[in-house]
Amino acid sequence: MQIWTNVGLFLLALAAMEVVAYVGHRWVMHGFLWSLHKSHHEPRRGIFEANDWFAVMGALPAMVLIIWGSLNGFGAAYWIGMGITAYGAIYFGFHDILVHRRVRHGWNPGSVYLKRIVQAHRLHHVVESREGTVSFGFLIAPTVRVLKAELEANGRGRIRSSAKMRAEMDANIDRVDDGEHWAR
Repeated sequence: MQIWTNVGLFLLALAAMEVVAYVGHRWVMHGFLWSLHKSHHEPRRGIFEANDWFAVMGALPAMVLIIWGSLNGFGAAYWIGMGITAYGAIYFGFHDILVHRRVRHGWNPGSVYLKRIVQAHRLHHVVESREGTVSFGFLIAPTVRVLKAELEANGRGRIRSSAKMRAEMDANIDRVDDGEHWAR
């Protein structure tokens, strides 16, 4: 029975981290700690960016829970810490490797789900200011059509001036949910 409790705690922590990521991204990163997150919305200079401090901030509580839990019989704290760590690893794989390609690769996602995540995050980066952007979660994302409508409706953010991006989005309104087109 204990194994199922541990698995449950792990999965609950993993799922809860998407809520934590949404709240943190929406109201902390695009809020009072924009000074750190802003680097993620600008061209990167070098391997690291100031935004990477958020990964460190997220890892610290997980490390404390894992260490404390392992010293105290591998109970709840350990499995919650492992769930947080698993979310961090998944986030790193999707966000830093798949979407932003901080590790060079030529693979493009084939699944509808992965394409949707890539598309949603790219639409998040269409806005270069902290206001008016969309898609703050990462593992759960609305359709591109919904996000594009939200971008147009709120109109508060500074949309990137890239004529290529604007022209491509306008010309492909009928393909807005076409993963093959947007996942490249």
